[in-house]
Amino acid sequence: MNLVQRMETLLALGNGSDVTLRVQTINTDEVKVIQAHTLVLALQSDVFEELLLTRNNSAVVLRETPDCAAVFDKFVRYLYCGDISVRLDQAISLHKLASKYHVWALQQGLTQYMTQHLSSDSPTGHVIGWYNYALQIGDMVLRDSCLQYLSWNLSSVLQSGEWGSISEDLLLSLLQRSDLILQSELELYEALEAWISQNQPVSSTVESALRAVRYGMIPPQHLFRLQKQSPLLQKHYESIRDLLYLAFQFHSASPIQLAKYFDVNCSIFTPRNYLSTSWGSPWVINNPTRDDRSFSFQTQLGPSGHDSSKRVTWNALFSPRWFPLSARSTYTELGAMQPTRTDGGRPRIIVTPATSSPDFAGVSFQKTVIVMARQQGKVVVRHVYNFHQSTEEAGDFLVDADLQRRASEYLIDSSLYLHIVIKPLYHTLIVARK
Repeated sequence: MNLVQRMETLLALGNGSDVTLRVQTINTDEVKVIQAHTLVLALQSDVFEELLLTRNNSAVVLRETPDCAAVFDKFVRYLYCGDISVRLDQAISLHKLASKYHVWALQQGLTQYMTQHLSSDSPTGHVIGWYNYALQIGDMVLRDSCLQYLSWNLSSVLQSGEWGSISEDLLLSLLQRSDLILQSELELYEALEAWISQNQPVSSTVESALRAVRYGMIPPQHLFRLQKQSPLLQKHYESIRDLLYLAFQFHSASPIQLAKYFDVNCSIFTPRNYLSTSWGSPWVINNPTRDDRSFSFQTQLGPSGHDSSKRVTWNALFSPRWFPLSARSTYTELGAMQPTRTDGGRPRIIVTPATSSPDFAGVSFQKTVIVMARQQGKVVVRHVYNFHQSTEEAGDFLVDADLQRRASEYLIDSSLYLHIVIKPLYHTLIVARK
């Protein structure tokens, strides 16, 4: 730290400076002058090394955009001191400078910073801006992190001012996904309606977006209301008439009857991860390392109006220290028991229906377990685990979580916050030839 302080003083006072950086803001007369040292700049950046070798005098002129010029002194300080304080609105500008001047450690650090601060509060929002930037520079890690955050926390994004600034391409990309986490499909339709009203895109974009809504997941009473009261739906009714007709057919017939005539594997019949009580339940497990816990809840048999009055009871079991058979106590040929493993096992969750029913014919159930966490003071989705009817449990559930630590990033106030979603999936019937 003493060396860092001396380097910072060296930069601030300019003692022994042998190069002047003149940072000119593009399209303005503004120039920022920084007294620097050739040795430091050349050691940290091969771009600076090349510029300094080819200079004609003691000054080097650097032309930067206004956002990059505003943080250039911070950038240079990092070259001297090796650390930097970053605000959310400065991350992209600093990342641009790190990329331009090949300061790879800073570039990687800023990518990590952005990945870890997606949930931070900002006045106008920042995740969509970071996503667009990642797309522009081809940073797939940052792009995928932003896309995952938007998908897993869509309800809060829909309520934010950032939603209106989403690009058409990102909007259409999100609408195609089945892993979106939100209250209901109706919430998504209403947010889409607001986005279209604010952005006024061309008709082809509107129709593509409307056709990506999963109308079969909206209860028929709400579909009737939208048909009569939504100006957007009335204006573009002809472009989605077939989808609405199919949705009403879906709501009026049993899954088996529908599967005789339609391909029920298409997206209109595939649920997303809905948080409303018809689809699942939250489950808060206090002191999750203590002992096994069980929990029961009910869901609607399926999203079809035909099944709206039918309920399925589910039993969930959580075990903090489950051992696979291979790790449990065994007996030798002489009958002596081998010692049991004592390193704690791993967490396990099982979700099964309490009873079977003929109504399950033609339907399988995907279980989704959502793990919440607190990041930058906000409760967000930390992880999502999916498993199907045939397995009954998620094999990698909390495999990397250290639930023993009170400050574990998987815990909120020493409790494990889960939300279990049951997604009924319909199957096309296989008709035997006579």
